[in-house]
Amino acid sequence: MATSVGTTVALLRVAGHRVVLHCPGPLFRRRRRPGEVPSLAMPTRPYRLALPRPPHAPADVVHVHTTGPLGVAGLRWAAARGVPTVLTWHTDLVAYAAHYPEIPIGAAYAGLRLGLRWRARDLWALGRPGPERQTRLAELGRCLLAHTGVLIAPSAKTATMMAAMAGRTPIVVLPTPAAAPHADADDRRRLRARLGIPTDVPVLLAVGRATPEKNPELLLAAFAQVRRTLPAARLVLLGARRHRFAIRRVAHRHGVAGALHLLRPVPHDRVGAHYRAADVLAFTSTTDTQGLVLSEAEAYGLPVAMVDTALVERPGTGTTRPVAEPTPAAYGALLTRLLTERELRATVIQDGRAAVAAWSGERYLAELVKLYATLPPPSTPWPPCT
Repeated sequence: MATSVGTTVALLRVAGHRVVLHCPGPLFRRRRRPGEVPSLAMPTRPYRLALPRPPHAPADVVHVHTTGPLGVAGLRWAAARGVPTVLTWHTDLVAYAAHYPEIPIGAAYAGLRLGLRWRARDLWALGRPGPERQTRLAELGRCLLAHTGVLIAPSAKTATMMAAMAGRTPIVVLPTPAAAPHADADDRRRLRARLGIPTDVPVLLAVGRATPEKNPELLLAAFAQVRRTLPAARLVLLGARRHRFAIRRVAHRHGVAGALHLLRPVPHDRVGAHYRAADVLAFTSTTDTQGLVLSEAEAYGLPVAMVDTALVERPGTGTTRPVAEPTPAAYGALLTRLLTERELRATVIQDGRAAVAAWSGERYLAELVKLYATLPPPSTPWPPCT
């Protein structure tokens, strides 16, 4: 989500639009940037907790990217002043609620602030896995979207997922474009040397959290299958902050711990070096709403292997990425083919680069600005959701 927001804000500002980004910042700072909200870092979490603080300056459009307190405050502020709103849906709340207990807590807060007439048993249901939790989260989604002019889905998968919640709110599929690759500064050789990986060894790369919803178990089991054919192969897992000991235990169980490079997150402008140092991007998540790393990797000429059939279509050209059944044998076979079959690699790389070029930042910006211009104002002040 942070990358998507940053890309959108940067493109709008370069085009001459005035954008105030309301986002969490450090709790103590003498001089705050416009829109920066004091917040607390959450232990073991890649985000911060900020108190709701709506905009102070006038606005023509309110674009919300989170369903947390800041997003809810923005929607309420816009409704009270008749300002058009658009909401980009970045997170599969139902899938993530099983792994992040703060999501049901945040949903309870948002539901009460939005006027949902939840009773104690409804709040209790939010804290327990099962159909009742899914029902409450769906109610919250419908309430949010009832007060949103347009819902932006970053993929066709997300549009399908949100169709039942959207009601009369129109859904527009608008993926985030991948940034242009940074200049090549001998990244491949230098990074491999730092990691102790020979230049001729095949390398798989996974980018992102190593938390359960990203399916690292499948990744490591499939990597073990790859090593049966390519015993020198390495796996670089970039972005692992939590569950590092669990990941190493799984790697030991599959006999690949010695070939695993478990790296902590790096600033976004340094991820490109890791794309260049790898040979295939391995993507085993089935809970992502967009998977921006897929397009980023393709921009760097890296073929992608995935298991989520709902995200296989590339933005821009409509071509599809290589996909396999979510089993170690099937996914391992696909990874092996992408590492060893030159013609297949060349075709996948060419299709990926063509799609990235077709869905450019300029094209995305034009679609977004056109959407802003057609947003309807809220028809009524914020009423309680039923």
